[in-house]
Amino acid sequence: MSKKTPFRTFAEFYPFYLSEHTNRISRRLHFLGTSIAAALLITALATQLWWLAAVALIQGYALAWVGHFFFEHNKPATFKYPRFSFMGDWRLWWEILTGKVRF
Repeated sequence: MSKKTPFRTFAEFYPFYLSEHTNRISRRLHFLGTSIAAALLITALATQLWWLAAVALIQGYALAWVGHFFFEHNKPATFKYPRFSFMGDWRLWWEILTGKVRF
């Protein structure tokens, strides 16, 4: 593995991602942010108001980063692993929705 990215696959990354999201309030903020982002993306597609897609991205990360800075007290993985972190956000959202991860 390279020094820059110790995770070669998402399967290797996801346990780390979960370890960075142990605070329940932070997980709730992530879930809420991702849910609102999804609604904004669907609205953007339905209305062809493409600026809503940018708002979705900003809004989704804003709530997540509040969770990290004020509740987890760690640096979001987005800064070091943007692709895996984005994938982790959606997987965490799904696992909360389906009850696999505690809300």
